[in-house]
Amino acid sequence: MKKFILPLMLLLLAAGFLFAVESDPSAVVGYVKYDCLAGNNMIALPMQTDFAFASETGDAIGATSVGFWDAAIQAWTFIDKLPWGVWTAEFPVTSGDPLWISVDADLDFYSIGDLPATMPSYDLVAGNNTIMLPLNKSELSLASIAGDDIGASSVGFWDSSIQAWTFIDKLPWGVWTEEFDTAIGAPLWISTDNAGTWPSRARSNNGNVKSNIGAKK
Repeated sequence: MKKFILPLMLLLLAAGFLFAVESDPSAVVGYVKYDCLAGNNMIALPMQTDFAFASETGDAIGATSVGFWDAAIQAWTFIDKLPWGVWTAEFPVTSGDPLWISVDADLDFYSIGDLPATMPSYDLVAGNNTIMLPLNKSELSLASIAGDDIGASSVGFWDSSIQAWTFIDKLPWGVWTEEFDTAIGAPLWISTDNAGTWPSRARSNNGNVKSNIGAKK
């Protein structure tokens, strides 16, 4: 039976993501935890996932609805679980995907698995996008820092406690209107003025990972 490794550097993150552990990336098997409330929530799949489709993710969580932001059409696409257990449609999922889910009761969702061989990279459009902060981006601990790194004009998170998005905006002279904490694995809504790729694929790797995950060996 595998044991949890809880070193002295263990940190509890206020955003609801558990356990910062620094170790050899090749040895990391762990999880990122998302605290979900009854209603709508944003989660992500930071670890190497066994889910191939949204319905599998929804069934594992016990969700009634699963959706993703389609940046190409600037709209959410959802599938719903019917009372007899059939999903209304389907879409594929992969590691790094941010997802919108609806649940009937409070629950914890764990993205469990190996550290991905390649960290996610996002093709951003001019407009609104959803991303997840990759596991090798622990330095992006504030929304403004993440926004500056991405080149965003707005950064937001879904606040399940009030069932609404909370945003900060970058003013023309470079100052952000407000601030909130972020953490690796966090799903974020961002607005950008220009299309691009973030992080650039040349820099998207597992080097220098300081993983905010619960590690198992």
